[in-house]
Amino acid sequence: MIPNNVLETYKARIKKYAKGQIIFNEKETAKYYYQIQHGNVKMLNLTRDGKEFIQGFFYDGNAFGEPPLFTDFKYPASAVCVDDTSVYLLPKTSFFKLLTAHPEIHLNFTTILCKRMVYKAKIMKEVSIHPPEHRIITLLNHLKETSGKTTLYEVNLTRQQISDLTGLRVETVIRSIKKLEKSNKLSIKDRKVYL
Repeated sequence: MIPNNVLETYKARIKKYAKGQIIFNEKETAKYYYQIQHGNVKMLNLTRDGKEFIQGFFYDGNAFGEPPLFTDFKYPASAVCVDDTSVYLLPKTSFFKLLTAHPEIHLNFTTILCKRMVYKAKIMKEVSIHPPEHRIITLLNHLKETSGKTTLYEVNLTRQQISDLTGLRVETVIRSIKKLEKSNKLSIKDRKVYL
């Protein structure tokens, strides 16, 4: 996303979070730009019965939670650390100064936000009308496209994470992945999924 040296020039600070620690809650006001230096963060909503609906996973170098910085709406989801995580925090005013001074970074943000919107539209369609195998293969194809990989792609998600991202039960994900393997739409080697 934003090169570390640029973040440091604008006085971004690094904050360390423990596994399971909440970075921000749904409906809080956005005050910072967040970018992962090292670690793993998930954005999620909790259903009434306490089940997590995962909006996305973010890793080293990824930004998360930035759309509310551009508008006046609150965070639509909570951000929670999956592992011990170090995050760059840049105050909102400094973030906009950075974008103004670096139009190429601003353009990169626009591109990333558009890709996320396309992903959300695909997933909403999948969840509402398609069977589990179709939901899963659409998610995995999207991840492969996003990675830019044109050869064999290793899916770096657990079955639980695929479940969380598609709204399916883990057992359904396991059965569906086996069906997709039998129909040659993916392969499984040493318990890892490849596309």
